[in-house]
Order: sequence, then structure tokens, then C-alpha cells
Amino acid sequence: MEEASFMLTEIPGGFISHRPHTIAGAHHHRFAPYPVVLHQPHLQQTAASPAIYTIPSHHLSHHAHSHHVHSGRHAVLHHHHAVRAANRPKSPITPPIQPIEEEGTHIGHLYPEILTMIFAKLSVKDRGRAAQVCTVWRDAAYTKSCWRGVEASLHLRRPSPTLFGSLVKRGIKRVQVLSVRRALKDIVTGVPNLESLNLSGCYNITDIAIGHSFASDLPNLKILNLSLCKQVTDSSLGRITQHLKNIEVLELGGCSNITNTGLLLISWGLKKLRRLNLRSCWHISDHGIGHLAGLSKETDDGTPALEYLGLQDCQRLSDEALRHIAQGLTSLRSINLSFCVSVTDSGLKHLARMPCLEELNLRACDNISDIGMAYLTEGCSSISTLDVSFCDKVADQAMVHISQGLFQLRSLSLSACQITDEGLSRVAKSLHDLETLNIGQCSRITDRGLDIIAAELVNLRAIDLYGCTRLTPVGLQKINQLPRLSKVNLGLWHVR
Repeated sequence: MEEASFMLTEIPGGFISHRPHTIAGAHHHRFAPYPVVLHQPHLQQTAASPAIYTIPSHHLSHHAHSHHVHSGRHAVLHHHHAVRAANRPKSPITPPIQPIEEEGTHIGHLYPEILTMIFAKLSVKDRGRAAQVCTVWRDAAYTKSCWRGVEASLHLRRPSPTLFGSLVKRGIKRVQVLSVRRALKDIVTGVPNLESLNLSGCYNITDIAIGHSFASDLPNLKILNLSLCKQVTDSSLGRITQHLKNIEVLELGGCSNITNTGLLLISWGLKKLRRLNLRSCWHISDHGIGHLAGLSKETDDGTPALEYLGLQDCQRLSDEALRHIAQGLTSLRSINLSFCVSVTDSGLKHLARMPCLEELNLRACDNISDIGMAYLTEGCSSISTLDVSFCDKVADQAMVHISQGLFQLRSLSLSACQITDEGLSRVAKSLHDLETLNIGQCSRITDRGLDIIAAELVNLRAIDLYGCTRLTPVGLQKINQLPRLSKVNLGLWHVR
């Protein structure tokens, strides 16, 4: 474990005194940086006694012998010295050593509640380091309020008796497993209040591991990410729908062994599901989407609470799947159909009947054209985000339809579409609330198009111009004058 570093930012007053100390026996004042402490305690004077000067015994013997031999002369000298001693000022009294009060305040004086507030401002890494300084800091840093919303990233390699207890003590309920070399069940049983479990990229997760881990009900678990767990099949979904009935978010992107049967199981058991990602689940077909929509004979009402459905790269889906979606998944707000090459303009007729639809991704749907945009704008007036990038059949006529029907648009992506300054002008003059505009690789756009954007889209915050080869610095200068513009992409690495 990495050593914690600590820097003392203020030295307490108890270590360095700013008051002078008089050294006993001196005829003038000296200042010591630290209190004077004798190494011979029996020689240290009391605080109230004056300084006493003693004469060694051999000096007394010599003085007595001299007095006996030279008594006459000594009597005169003694009288002379007695007079001088009477007039000599007395030696100053050594002041008592008073206890020195600490001056100032350092971090060791703060209440644990204040420490907790400070630690909550630190990054997760620095928070962990602070907990290694001392027990007081550890207790303050382990307060649950410091870790609210934090996701712990773990390598489950070797047994660690204190790890899961530490997570529970800090109130951590979100865990990402980076790699697994031991039983997955340990994390499920070790953190019983787990709310989010991310296993994305753990390629060695199998149906057996899922079966052992989810052998009993886990009512608190609401988010489960199994993306790229390629060995997971419909069998795992059966166990999940049996014991994880409160799941609201299920990520299955890249789980290429999931079939329509798995979607049937989901429609049976996960009635609270709000987000489902099936990206690159190549075995999914229109019939499986019918299970989710509750339209097949085997299902009841499907997944009526679903708000997001990710179908990216599910190439077996056709317009029939969109009909099922429009008929049964009426609560959907966002659909990703990118790279679904079998979806055509006719399928957009069905989506136009969805009043709650706000985000639609048709990126690289090769069979979508200006006609499909016309169908879409007949009813989907609530769409705020639309992506038709790399649909090379989308051109200026589609811009006319968009400008006449999608008045709620805030983000529009047209990268690599066959649009010109004329089509761009129609959008800019109608959609004044547009905040994001992506027109990268639209090689027909010139400075004239940027002039129109600069004059009309005053609320624009981000624009992508990568690959627009006919633009000049003059046009870029005008676009940069937009008051709210904060991001301009002119290349793969050039981002303002």
C-alpha cells in the first residue's frame, strides 16, 4: 500500500517560544530558543530561591591557612572587601519557568466534523491517503458523507479480510470490478447493500459465476453492467430476472450470446427496468423487441417503464422492430439505432407517433434519406437531440423538413451529410435555440454558411467543423464572435 505523506503546515507554540529566558548566573540576559532543562535534577534551583555562589573546599582551606599566617594584613583586606560587598548590587533572581501556552491553531485541533468536511473536498485518491495518517484522520475520512456517490474500483485477486468491511463502513454502495481472479460471490456477500455493480470488460465472467453470485434476492441492486462479458448467455439473464427484480439499469453491450429468449426473460422479470443497452447483440431480432414491448403471446405487458433503449449495431432489426417500439414502449425518451442498416424511411413513420421521444440516433443508417426526415417531422415535435451523421442520402431537403417540424431541437449532428450553405441557412433561420451543431466533413459548406450561423444562432455553444475543407480564416473569425460559443472543433486534436 502506498505510503501516506503528511506535511506539518504550522508548528505549535509549545515547541518554539517567542519569549526570552534568562540564564541563571549570568550578569546579562541571554535568550534561549527552548526552555532550559538541566540534565542533573539535583542541581536545579527552586523557582523562588536566589542564585547562590559556593566556594570549593580547597579554596576554603587555603584561605584559612593564609588567615592564620597573615592575620594582620588580612584583617585590613577583609574590612575593605566587606565594604565593597555591601555596596555591590545583588545578583538578579532567576525567574520561574512558566508553562508555555500553545500559540495558534493547527490541524490537530480541529473537530472531527470539520476534518470530515475538509476530506470531502479531496479527490478519492487523496482521501484514501489521508485515512492512513492516524486513527483520528482515518475515522474522520471514513465518515459515510465523505464517500456518498463514490464508486470503488477493485481488482478481486486475493482474499482481503478487511476490504469489504472497509467499504461497508464508508457506506460505499457502488463497485466496479476491474478484474476477477476469485469468486465473484465475495463482493456480493461482502457488501450486502450493493446498489451498483459494474463488471464491464471482465471477460472471464461466466454463467456459473453469475449463478453462484446471484443465488438469493438482492433487492438493493439497481444497476448492473455486464458489457463485453462475452461468455454471458440467456442463462445468466434467467438468474438475474429471478433474484434482481429491482434492476433499473441493465447494460448488455457486446454480450453477443444474448438472444430473443433473453429478452423474453427480461420482459417477465424486470418490470422496473428504465435503461437497457443491447449494443452489438447480433442475435436480437424484431421478435425479441416484440417481447420487450409486451406484444408477443408469451409476455404480459413487457417493460413499460423503459425510457432508454440502445440497439446500436443490431443489424437484424428492421422497420418491424420500430413498429413494436412505437406500439408498446410508449415511455421511451431515447433510442439509439445507429448502424442498424436495415432500418428505412418507412420505419420512421412509426417513431413519429411517439410523443415522449426526445433523443434519436440514426447515425450511419444507410437507408435513411430526406423522405424519412419528412415522416419524422410529422409528429415528433418533442425531439431535442437528432443525429443523422453519415447518412449520405440526407441533404438540403431534409433540412427544410427539420426546420419546419423540429422546433425543440437543441443538438443536431449532420457530419458527412450532403448539405450545402442553402440547407444550413434554412436550419439556422428557424432553430434559434440550437446549442450544438456538428457539420464535420460536410465538404460543401463555405464561409457563407458560417456567416449565416454567426448571424442567427446566437445561443450556439459548440460546433464541429472538422474536415470542412472550403472554410477560410475569415469565416472562422466570424463564427468565433458568437457570444456563448465555448467549443470549436477544427481537427482531431484541435479543440477550443
